[in-house]
Amino acid sequence: MQSLIVLVPLALALGLLGLWAFMWSLRSGQFDDLDGAGWRAILDDDPPVKKPGDPL
Repeated sequence: MQSLIVLVPLALALGLLGLWAFMWSLRSGQFDDLDGAGWRAILDDDPPVKKPGDPL
């Protein structure tokens, strides 16, 4: 029973911290472009162009 005195406020504090982090991410625009980040990870950049005389 003594451990509940510590664990209940700790659980509430962690829950509020998570809620604050989620609200901050919403306000800062973290979820504005959901599709763009996925496509940027899939698409490759153009391969580098080899110049004459460059080593392999």
